[in-house]
Amino acid sequence: MANELVINATQNGFRIALLKDGGLLEYHIDEKDNNFTVGDIYLGTLKKITPSLNASFVDIGYKKDAFLHYSDLGPQFNSLNKFVQLVKKGGDLGRGLSQFKIEPPIDKLGKISEVLSRNQHILVQVVKEPISNKGPRLSAEPAIAGRYMILVPFINTVNLSKRITSSEERNRLMRLITSIKPQNFGVIVRTAAEGKEAIELDKDLKDLLGKWEAGVDKLKNAIPKEKIIGEINRASSILRDMLNESFDNIVVDDKEAYDEIKQYTKRIAPEKEKIVRHYQGKTKIFEHFGIEKQLKMLFGQTVNMASGGYLIIEHTEAMHVVDVNSGNKTTAAEDQEEMVLHVNLAAAKEIARQLRLRDMGGIIVVDFIDMKNPEDKRELYQQMKEYLKEDRSKTTVLPLSRFGLMQLTRQRVRPEMNIVTQEQCPACAGTGKIDASIAVAEQIERNLQLVLETQNEQEITLFVHPYLYAYFTSGFPSKRLKWLIQYKKWVKLLEDSSIGVTEFKFFNKHGEEIELTQ
Repeated sequence: MANELVINATQNGFRIALLKDGGLLEYHIDEKDNNFTVGDIYLGTLKKITPSLNASFVDIGYKKDAFLHYSDLGPQFNSLNKFVQLVKKGGDLGRGLSQFKIEPPIDKLGKISEVLSRNQHILVQVVKEPISNKGPRLSAEPAIAGRYMILVPFINTVNLSKRITSSEERNRLMRLITSIKPQNFGVIVRTAAEGKEAIELDKDLKDLLGKWEAGVDKLKNAIPKEKIIGEINRASSILRDMLNESFDNIVVDDKEAYDEIKQYTKRIAPEKEKIVRHYQGKTKIFEHFGIEKQLKMLFGQTVNMASGGYLIIEHTEAMHVVDVNSGNKTTAAEDQEEMVLHVNLAAAKEIARQLRLRDMGGIIVVDFIDMKNPEDKRELYQQMKEYLKEDRSKTTVLPLSRFGLMQLTRQRVRPEMNIVTQEQCPACAGTGKIDASIAVAEQIERNLQLVLETQNEQEITLFVHPYLYAYFTSGFPSKRLKWLIQYKKWVKLLEDSSIGVTEFKFFNKHGEEIELTQ
């Protein structure tokens, strides 16, 4: 089972694809101007208290005020609030929290107006990025995530991931972390810590403490809406959370990002440094790994499965609805139940993949093909839970209902990934009327003459759809060979399935797109 992380640099940031055995499993877009990432900690200003919601709205610099509910203040809010006030006043609290006196917890059933007041400055953490027309969702329980653990100030407990099942390992980790953690800091031990040596865990804990102390130093002179502690970028956070023995390749097409990721990998997992590669191939990196094609195939309303069946995925205002269809899968009547189970199991696996790929959240209702055998229904339910175990987002699954429906809920912390797969025809712009499509080849040749003779470009690269690529390169002598004879210049021709059949792009030797002027 091979895992690969493929990172494509764009003008606006990065496109990140996680592949499993060549198949696209997760897709993320990390934009440069996204200043409100899950995990970021800000000094916010309380703008409005809404008693009817038992919540408040906090200004952290986003165009819409962020939402903070009373339940997200956390039991130790009084301690956090007191600490922020002491730091802002220049109080000497040392490097940690050993000299800080923890305050009593707030009432679980209390009112937000009893704890907060308008224009108050509070330390908050983004737990949900802005989604649709909503601002970020906040928490006042700061937690700093590392590779093996999560550091939580103002408590003294140690909690372990439920996925660590060995009682012997749980006892070892509990004793170890309890012995090394500083006073007034709590620790949540992540699944990745299982089997790790004390020196690795201690290093991770020190890194987290260093982040906290740097944040405290910044807080002393911080102004409202300023970011106090920033989460690492999306690519690094994926590596932090998922990098393990099964990772085979981390491929980046940008030199600066390559150097950054190589250094980060060297720091968190030195043995994996050698798998980070700088891609310098002729074709685009997503084209080379077959990702562009998968994006077009997997984000549509209809998703085909290798089993012969297909899914119909609809997004309504209240929920996502998935319909499972058998397609052209036909067998003898006596094997009907076996066929239905086979299609449903394949669909469950694909649905688990689609949830991660599209980052779907909220309520998801799946209409599987009806099954009569109770054993088959139980097997489908168990397999669905098994397929969802690799999902980092919290997911709850209910058994099949009497009507053959399965209900799921999935935690959503970022906007849902949505890629438009229905393309507007580049030749007619949606009007339904185009010039003869064969004319595009002549148009390219006219522009080629303009670029090579009138604009006197010496080295050019021409990106075209695979159909046109085949047209220009097939046969002997091919069209491209005739260009060489005519212009005495070799045209580098590359196929790009992300552009339309009648689209094309010229680039100069510096990788800059050539503007076609008459």
